[in-house]
Amino acid sequence: MALSAPGGALPRSSARALDEAARTDPALREPELRAAFEGCRLLHAEHGKTYYLATLLLPPAKRPYVWALYGFARYADEFVDSLTDPDPAALVDWSDAFLEALGSGGPEGPADPVGRAMAATMRRWDIPREHVEAFLTSMRMDITETGYATYEDLRRYVYGSAAVIGLQMLPVLEPVVPGAEAPARALGEAFQLSNFIRDVGEDLDRGRVYLPQEDLDAFGVTREDLLAGRRAGTTPPAVRELLAFEVARTRELYAQAEPGIAMVHPTSRDCLRTAYELYGGILGAVEAVDHDVLGRRVRVGLPRRLAVALPGLGRARLARHREARWRSA
Repeated sequence: MALSAPGGALPRSSARALDEAARTDPALREPELRAAFEGCRLLHAEHGKTYYLATLLLPPAKRPYVWALYGFARYADEFVDSLTDPDPAALVDWSDAFLEALGSGGPEGPADPVGRAMAATMRRWDIPREHVEAFLTSMRMDITETGYATYEDLRRYVYGSAAVIGLQMLPVLEPVVPGAEAPARALGEAFQLSNFIRDVGEDLDRGRVYLPQEDLDAFGVTREDLLAGRRAGTTPPAVRELLAFEVARTRELYAQAEPGIAMVHPTSRDCLRTAYELYGGILGAVEAVDHDVLGRRVRVGLPRRLAVALPGLGRARLARHREARWRSA
């Protein structure tokens, strides 16, 4: 799988965000690196619409780095999650090459655009290498693992696939008090588990089940029950009860994460709050169809996304205005 860096002039909004970021990160004046960040933005806009909408509430100078974090995660994930053209061996080669280039310390950095944008983001925000290694380890687990025996086993996978994404985002959001790491981890987990609940059917198509086997056993559900429901396009009652349990447990993670919103910089809070509410809305959408997700993919509709994001946009602009006034005083 390859990502071609876009050619020609960048869209005005992208160019503005990169120009703002270049005020404190001169490397972002380089055309090739700017194109790499724009490639990540396109991945983000296409595949992470909810998250991308929330990103628009950040100060423009921070947005490119979130594009890179999302683009890197999505690019790696696609090697193993594509329903049409998976290429697990390429994931191994790509991740090894990225980590080798990252460790070399050479000025050229990773060879591919997504890797270059990610490496630049790690340098700018001092994102530890071990967070990226943990993420890539979980992506490699998807090559061979098709299920998890216990919730704790699943959480070990989710630490790398999602909790460390929250930790990677944290420096960009700029914590203003100590202790923001635990809520950031919990929010990353909550986002991931929300996706697992929504995407049970699609994950079955990939040969995987991200519902712990101990939970299936507790509710008298087998993998064949899930597959039969997928084939029939309907969700059996016992599976609905299981999913209601998973929804309730995931809501507990959201509750653990919520205090973290007030722990980041005021200009980051509305972005984080919007993502929190919209991803949490996935659980509400699942409940609205009585947990019948095996034959459909529920969505948080555009009206709801806008209803959450637009008020946040106004508050985010006000927060940036106050920050600018404070800095100029």
